[in-house]
Amino acid sequence: MAGIGPLTQDWEPVVIRKKPPNAATKKDEKVVNAARRAGAEIESVKKSNAGTNKAASSSTTLNTRKLDEETENLAHERVPTELKKAIMHARMEKKLTQAQLAQLINEKPQIIQEYESGKAIPNQQIIGKLERALGAKLRGKK
Repeated sequence: MAGIGPLTQDWEPVVIRKKPPNAATKKDEKVVNAARRAGAEIESVKKSNAGTNKAASSSTTLNTRKLDEETENLAHERVPTELKKAIMHARMEKKLTQAQLAQLINEKPQIIQEYESGKAIPNQQIIGKLERALGAKLRGKK
């Protein structure tokens, strides 16, 4: 092998050792008991609030206090009385049940029931589908 240069041997000994124990194995019950038997010093430290939920429940936070001080009653917008009556009237004129109307507009029957009872949160897309299926103007000026 020309051009590589002189080859030499490294005769220094190589020592292979196990890895030192990591934090998880130091906490292992068997390791701790073996250390106690050997007479080694064992240090145990309790971390403050470790394993408890005291930080979350000990005092009211700023946001919680703001919510408690809030006096305004907030509620979702509901279907107006005129709209629910118009839906019922148009559905009755077409002689459709709530389930049939729901099937026509590809929605669940529960949606129609909520709109007619006034419990639904108004969705303009669903109202548009109802207008097309019933052939009646439900929103805006008549």
